[in-house]
Amino acid sequence: MGAKPLRIDLNADLGEGGPQDEALLSLVTSANVACGGHAGDSQSMLATVKLAKAHHVKVGAHPSYPDKANFGRQTIKIDAESLFNSLIQQINAIKAVCDELGVDLHHVKPHGALYNDAAQDPALGRILIRVIEAINPKLKLMILAGSPLVMQARRAGIEVIEEAFADRGYCADGRLAPRSQPGALIEETHRVLEQVSSIVEEQKVTTVTGVSINCQATSLCLHGDTPQALEFARAIRASLEHQE
Repeated sequence: MGAKPLRIDLNADLGEGGPQDEALLSLVTSANVACGGHAGDSQSMLATVKLAKAHHVKVGAHPSYPDKANFGRQTIKIDAESLFNSLIQQINAIKAVCDELGVDLHHVKPHGALYNDAAQDPALGRILIRVIEAINPKLKLMILAGSPLVMQARRAGIEVIEEAFADRGYCADGRLAPRSQPGALIEETHRVLEQVSSIVEEQKVTTVTGVSINCQATSLCLHGDTPQALEFARAIRASLEHQE
């Protein structure tokens, strides 16, 4: 990774079996590493954290509902304590790898359906807060910018990283558009760069219906499992460095 600092953190969800992880880790500044809930195992965690360390990339845990069958992208029925215990297990698994390699675990970013659900549901948000308090209260929570969980976590004393998405469409209420909805996935580089510029320069994003809404974020997410991920990452990185 180049030495030039960026105006905003650039993160990617990695360790999910994608072929581009190593290349992406030379471009991003934070990595959210799958830790067994939707993807990932001890070998993938070790490999990903090693690469992140080599590229001086911050490492975060990327836990999910325990649902590998659906890649963590569907809400599942699970009681609060079972979810709490699963998240503890997942985050401790990646923390153990980080400890072994002398890397600080920097943050927690929930994955998929859990990310979307917890951003809006105070009961799920409380579970995430309890998990962080149990493992290390200094862990930061990365969550959707402007969502109710942002203030809930801050009231509990948890530091929050407000996240926006370079390659996803937004609804008028600030939520991510469901993947089944037209415009939910941004697949052209020029449109990704337009969205990045709007978020960084204007703290706004244009929704799938063409409405401009506020979006004040301190980190930009790029999904690492899309075919265009590497192309997007290179373009975003170049754009952010140019803006500096």
